[in-house]
Amino acid sequence: MKINTLLRVSSLTVLAALPVGFAQDLIDVTFQSKWFPQAQFAGYFVAQAQGFYEEEGLNVTVLDGGNVNPTVQVASGNADFGTDWIANMLVQREQGLNVVQIAQIYQASGYRMVALNDSGIEEFADLAGRTVGVWGFGNEFVAQAVFAAEDLTSDLDPTVTNPDVSAVVYAFDPSLVFPNEVEVASAMTYNELDQIVGLGYPLDTLTVLDPAEIDADLLEDLIFTTAGLLEAEDFKGSGVSGREVAERFLRASIKGWQYAIDNQEEAVSIVLESCGDTCAGSGSTQSPQIHQTWQMARVAELVAPEEGTSIGALSEEDFDRSVELLQQVGLIADDVSYDEVVDESVYEAVAE
Repeated sequence: MKINTLLRVSSLTVLAALPVGFAQDLIDVTFQSKWFPQAQFAGYFVAQAQGFYEEEGLNVTVLDGGNVNPTVQVASGNADFGTDWIANMLVQREQGLNVVQIAQIYQASGYRMVALNDSGIEEFADLAGRTVGVWGFGNEFVAQAVFAAEDLTSDLDPTVTNPDVSAVVYAFDPSLVFPNEVEVASAMTYNELDQIVGLGYPLDTLTVLDPAEIDADLLEDLIFTTAGLLEAEDFKGSGVSGREVAERFLRASIKGWQYAIDNQEEAVSIVLESCGDTCAGSGSTQSPQIHQTWQMARVAELVAPEEGTSIGALSEEDFDRSVELLQQVGLIADDVSYDEVVDESVYEAVAE
């Protein structure tokens, strides 16, 4: 994956002097996560705990995800900023939601499909005739991209008769369906893969299929907002423009992510303070501490997969590749350009 080296996070450690009264007049900002509190969002929780948002004059509330659609939440005004996957964001945007991407936190995709070694499934082509567990709320789009890349039909498409793949939509927890109801489960490297291990299936008993192997991986966990927010001259009566608020939020978030990657044990402790039952993986062998430690390590690999990765960097090449795949799959019909969806100016201001 092409890495944009525009931003070196070390340059963010020096913040401009804050005007008198800045800390006392914090601007309330809401951020919509994609799931319940866990290390997937460590950078935002760390930015809260370390006071990075407050240093920028912001009082940031991280909203639980779960059974909500992040793009819909932000577009409808229920949150100011959010994180989502490119597939759902573009699908919702084509339906009329005017959202704008301002940063790309995950530089690599963590989505996988997992089967038992003794299932006989060794590659994506082997999914034909199999039952595959997928998630809803816009997350099913990544599975559809995989099927289409292998010229496989599925019953996720209601127009198809006699589909190649039987897709079972379930509520994220692999213990509900794997391996008794589905032969293949959807899994993120940082979450459900470890949960499956916790169910009593060691990694060496599993076949883990990576969509990148068939060029079907899509961008995940980006930061977005609305065009209206960026155009606002006075954000929520604060006297500060929406664009300035976006820059402050992004600057502090990137700083939080860098700190989390550099101090993973501390980051896990911070995440655990916000966690409920969802911080524990499925299965009796798991604990919140063990699972979130695994998760933080895997997330760090996705946020900064290479030495010198600029956290939050935007890649037009990766964006265009994702759009092309989504069009091939038929998830979006209209041609959409990078400049239409991505506003680089916020990230560029942070990088200066």
